[in-house]
Parts: sequence; structure tokens; C-alpha cells
Amino acid sequence: MILLGFIVLGVLNALWQMRTHPKGLYILFFAEMWERFSYYGMRALLIFYLTKHFLFTDDQAYGIYGAYTTLVYITPVIGGMLADRFLGQRKAIVIGAVLLVLGHAGMAIEGAPVEDPTMRDATILNVFYLSLALIVAGVGFLKANISAIVGELYKKTDPRRDSAFTLFYVGINLGAAGGALLAGWLGETYGWSYGFGLAGIGMLAGLVVFVWGKPLLQGAGEPPNPAYLAEKVGGVITREWFIYILSFLGVGVLWYLIRDEATVGITLGFAMVATYGYILWRSVSKLQPHARNRIFAALFLITVQVLFWALFEQAGSSLNIFTDRAVDRTILGQEQPASIFQSLNAIYIVFLGPLFALGWAWLAKRKMDPSTGAKFGLGVIQLGLGFLVLVWGAQSAGLGNLTPVFFICMVYLLHTTGELCLSPVGLSAMTRLSTPNMVGLIMGAWFLASGAGNFVAAQIAKLTSSDALASLDAEAALAETQRAVMEVYSQIGWIAVGVGVALIVISPIIKRMMHLDTLEADMEGYHVKHGTSDFTMDGEAMVGERESPTGDVKD
Repeated sequence: MILLGFIVLGVLNALWQMRTHPKGLYILFFAEMWERFSYYGMRALLIFYLTKHFLFTDDQAYGIYGAYTTLVYITPVIGGMLADRFLGQRKAIVIGAVLLVLGHAGMAIEGAPVEDPTMRDATILNVFYLSLALIVAGVGFLKANISAIVGELYKKTDPRRDSAFTLFYVGINLGAAGGALLAGWLGETYGWSYGFGLAGIGMLAGLVVFVWGKPLLQGAGEPPNPAYLAEKVGGVITREWFIYILSFLGVGVLWYLIRDEATVGITLGFAMVATYGYILWRSVSKLQPHARNRIFAALFLITVQVLFWALFEQAGSSLNIFTDRAVDRTILGQEQPASIFQSLNAIYIVFLGPLFALGWAWLAKRKMDPSTGAKFGLGVIQLGLGFLVLVWGAQSAGLGNLTPVFFICMVYLLHTTGELCLSPVGLSAMTRLSTPNMVGLIMGAWFLASGAGNFVAAQIAKLTSSDALASLDAEAALAETQRAVMEVYSQIGWIAVGVGVALIVISPIIKRMMHLDTLEADMEGYHVKHGTSDFTMDGEAMVGERESPTGDVKD
């Protein structure tokens, strides 16, 4: 109840601040809130579901978890490109939400608990893998595109952009906090199907909100060429439905990949090389020097976040397991389920996000706002300090003794303040630095790099596991768990601090590459050349940003 109280205060603050923003931001805020409720409710339970229900070993569970979270961030590249070229962001979001509802419904089919790891029910396992595949495909259509619509509500030079993305981030994390608290508590207390089922209901609510609120978007996210999308392929079905059918067939590919971490890693490598190569080719061959340099700056920032998420995403795997096995979770006389601590990051963001939004705006008015590169550096430093604080707390308690829960609260606090310096600022930078006909692709690359971070996170998590645990008594197993985790966390903590300092040092170079002083003039020149217009909320030039006056798609 205390945590839910913080959520209510934070969201009321955010809604009050949004009164000066376009009304479409409210719809995107609530739609993404419910989508994140479903995703993070399932995420809080997944590692425990794998190790406690299916009896996978820690390494096996980290592998499946890593493959799933990696694919979740690879697919937005495809979803972003399909939205840019054919569907438009709005239709992509709707089909993504439908896939997510189906996936979460399948997750509620848990079957009987596994008693012997060699005798797992193959049917239940395949339903589980298919459900994860549907969720992956759904996130691929939804995640990058809903962020892109937020960017389309504002001119690229609008000073409200960073604040808007930070407030949007509050909506994301309101859902994440509620999902981890409620779905996590239900799943661990009453049964996995209850937790996963509640997550599915949350996603259905998100779909309803988005469809109902379409008019408030005033044309943002519509298809770039509706007539082309309505044409029939081979005289049988429209191009739109052809894309939908291929998407459902793609779920079968994901169903296969989700259980094979090695193949996912290879797929990730090819996807990153192809995406980076394509973006570089388009930048060098088709863009003017300033626009090209902005894309180079965006790619650098995208690459930095691989390290950030590789460390940050220990929260769902190794840090989650550590909290369950090695932390004294007694609060006010009651032992709390480990999964609800997944809500701390989101609750901190709901409470602190509006304060950061006010802070960035206050600094910007006084021309004291740190550059994007400097903000990234500050975020990575705080990430490293979070691990170092946890290491200090565990060592102070002593090996073999439970770590006080205060230090888990502190690591999430420092990781949250670091995230607020990097993630919403990065989302804003991606939509600002990209040209209008590459925004979906750049957003897809942003989430692809997040996928790479999640894949690396799984490899780091494996380093914290120990084969000796099964042969040790409870006290010795606790000490061994702490030793293995603290050794890894100490190393990655110091690495993060060093990288963050280096980013702050080179941030002036990154800022020069962004050419912010000529951004408005360059955008005006782009729109004159292509016959397009920035999206505004004054009712003008809302439909077809990527169309010429005759309706032809512009490249």
C-alpha cells in the first residue's frame, strides 16, 4: 500500500505537468502504461517460473530469459521499418497489442509443477514458448512505434520534447510498477497463472485505450500511403493483410528461436551489422553533411546503451535471484516476495521522473542543460555506483549472512537515477537527430542495441552462478552465492564508472556532431525539398509527413 501510494502521487504530478502538452500525449501515456503493466508483470515472474515451476538450472533459465529479452529488442527493427514504409505507426501498434494479448493469455496455461526436470510436459513447454514468441512479435510492432508517435506530436526544435519523453517514461514505469507489484504478488502467492493472467488483462486495457483515443492523435502515425497499402497482392488480399499474415508466420520462427540462445546470438550479430550498415549507407549516400553527422552521433549513443543495458538488466535475472536467496526481505515484520522488488525501479521513476523533467526544463531555460553525451555519462556512472553500493552492503553484513534489504533499495535507486539520465533523453535524441523518413529505423536500431545489451546481460548473469551450490548446506550455499555475485558486481561496477567518466570527457565532441545550432534551418530545408511538414498540433499538415503533395512515398 505504501508503494502504491508513491505511484499515485507520481502519476498525479505527471498528469498535472501534461496539461501544457498535446492531448495525444495522454492517450500514448495510458496505452504504453498498460502495455508495460503486462510486460513487466510477466518479467517479474519469468526467472522464478523457469527455476521453480519448470526446474531449469540457473544457467538454463538465464539462457532462455536472455534469448527472450534479446528478441524483444531485435523485432522493433522490423516493426519500425514496416511502420515507416507501409503500415504507419498507429496500425502497427494495434496489431502489436493484439499479439501481446494472445501471448499473455497463453502464459496463463501453466500445467502441473514439474517434479523431475527430465519429465517436463512437452505440450505445456511448447505453449510456453509459443506464448513468449507472440509477446516478442507484439512488442516488435508496438515498442518503437509508440515512442515514434510521441516524437511526431512535437516539432524537432520544440523545447518541450525532453520533458514530454520524460513524462511518457513516467507512464511506462507506472505500468511497470503496477505489473511487478500486483502480477508478481499474485503469481508468487496464489499461482503463476493468476499473475500472468492479470498481465494479459492489462494489455487488453491498453489496446482499448489506444483504439478509443485515436482521434486525439489528430493524424499522427497514419500510413505514409494508404492507397498503396490497400492495393491487392496477386489480386487476392490487400497488402496490409499480407503483412499481417507474414507476421503471424514469423511467430513460428520466433517460437523456434526462443529456446536456442546460440542461434539468437548469431541472429543478433547479423541484425546489428545489417542495420548499422544500412543506416551508414543511407547516411553517407543520401544525406547532407550536417544530417549525416547527426546520424553518426545517434549511432554512437545507440552503441553506448549496449553497455548500460547489459548491466542494468541484471535486475530481471541475477539480481532477482540474489534478492530471492541472499537478501533479508522482511519489512514491517513481513517477508516480502522477491518479485515485488522489481517494482522499485519503476516506482522511483514515477516519483522522480517528473522532477527530472522539471530539472531539465529549468536548466534549459538558464542555458545550463548538460549535453546529451554528458547525461549519458552521468547515467553510466550512477549505474556502476549502484553495484558498488550493493557489494559494500553485502560485504559489511558478512558472507553467510543475509544482506539487509536497504541495499537492494539503494541499488535500484541509483540505477533509476542513471536510467533517467540516459533512456528518456536518448529516446528524445533519436527522434531529434534522425530525418523524418528514417525515424522508425533509428528507433528500431535503438531497441536493437537494447537487445544486444540484454544478450550480454545473460552472459554476465551466468558468471554469477555456481555449480557448487547443489552440494553445499544452506549456510555455505548462501556464502557461495554472495561470493560469486559480489565478485562479478564489483568488476562491472568499476568498469561502468570508468566508461561514464570517459563519456563526460568526450561529450563536447558528440555535441558538435549533433549540429543543434543549425537543426531548425536544416529541417526547414528538408521539408521544402520533399514537400512535407513537421507534425504540429494545430490541425495543419497532420497526415502524410512522408508523402509528397501527389501522395508518392518519399525516400
